[in-house]
Amino acid sequence: MKFGSMLAFLGSAVLVVGCAQSDSGITTSVKSQFMADDTVKARNINVDTRDRVVTLTGTVQSAQEEAKAIQIARNTKGVADVVDNITVSSPSEPGSAPTSGVTPSGSSAGEAITDAGLTAKVKTGLLADPDVAGLRIDVDTRDRVVTLTGTVGTSAEKAKAVDVAGKVDGVMRVEDRLTVRPK
Repeated sequence: MKFGSMLAFLGSAVLVVGCAQSDSGITTSVKSQFMADDTVKARNINVDTRDRVVTLTGTVQSAQEEAKAIQIARNTKGVADVVDNITVSSPSEPGSAPTSGVTPSGSSAGEAITDAGLTAKVKTGLLADPDVAGLRIDVDTRDRVVTLTGTVGTSAEKAKAVDVAGKVDGVMRVEDRLTVRPK
């Protein structure tokens, strides 16, 4: 019995480490660390990973927030390099974002819907669903259109992932680029 438990634990550890090194695993890890950090406002930063190179895009309120986001991404296990496409904008700067209380999406500032925020909500939903291997699915959002890429084990898992993403408040449409590869 103890041997079986030990074997199951080691198998889980290997799976987690293996998934963490994939591009989607790296993206998830960086986003999770952003959400846990008080300085970085994860809802304003989009994270994309390709060949272990993390690209950060979005708008932050200070150079300190930008520096912290870059530091977190660089210190994430498996990251080979970080591309900084972050824009620093604060209400006191000329040419900064409007402060009228209305976001480009038309919602009030208290209910702002950002692409990065939608990405985080969709990814959280996928990770929480027991029928979906969320670590193997990459989530990208542009103009409230969510794109799912990666590999899933069955057509049912693919349909469930698309369904989970589509039910997130604020998502206009889901682009399904998932590949089914039975285990």
